[in-house]
Amino acid sequence: MLTTASEMKNGFGQYLKHVMEESGEIIITKNNHRVARLVPYVSDIERYEKVMENAVQYDYTQKTISYDEFMEIREKSPLRMEFINGKIVVISSPSMGHQRMLGELHVLFKQFFKGKRCQPFLAPLDIHFHKEDITDPDVMQPDLVVLCDADEKVDKKDRYTGTPALTLEILSPSTRSIDMIHKLNTFMLSGVAEYWLVDLENRQITLYWFEDLQIAGYTVVRMGETVKSSRFEGLSVSLDDLWETGTGTGL
Repeated sequence: MLTTASEMKNGFGQYLKHVMEESGEIIITKNNHRVARLVPYVSDIERYEKVMENAVQYDYTQKTISYDEFMEIREKSPLRMEFINGKIVVISSPSMGHQRMLGELHVLFKQFFKGKRCQPFLAPLDIHFHKEDITDPDVMQPDLVVLCDADEKVDKKDRYTGTPALTLEILSPSTRSIDMIHKLNTFMLSGVAEYWLVDLENRQITLYWFEDLQIAGYTVVRMGETVKSSRFEGLSVSLDDLWETGTGTGL
């Protein structure tokens, strides 16, 4: 319902009754411009439950929210979720194959980085990716990250605030397009140096490396080959060892 500011002032009780009884809303205009809205009161709990309902049923057509709104939801929610391009993505439980591969890779990375300044970390770990010229950061939980500034970039709440040198995602059916398109773009624009994309179905690893917030190159490594990091000299993984024996002797 539309009404002018003058009409609202003169008949506020009537309009308030309409909102309370009809659960409708009143749009208030001034000089033919919409300036305010009178709506039914929604408690913080009701608002949270509504947003959470939308989050669980997430798709890319839903209305975007702000970073601050996401953080408010994130603090209260028991769900794992990410914030990508202003929208919530609820993370489902990974498969056994996903976790087995992640465990093998983490062991390999731990061996390589032992005693070094940079260190690998596993999900869930919230990373706030600040993209150039975009106010709200994306918040993601890559399957594995390598952090080279963890000692300097941790706040008083023991939360990491820097940018990973390397990110790694293991593809799953529910996140395939997100990992291959949206996360690739975010990592590139936020200053990540290297991105490993592990494809369990096709038994291959795609490696992207970035310079000046652009893709500097990429390679697709298949069975019988070895993936070699462009960022960390000596970091390499044999795909045969990784998939067939699981011993990880490629490092």
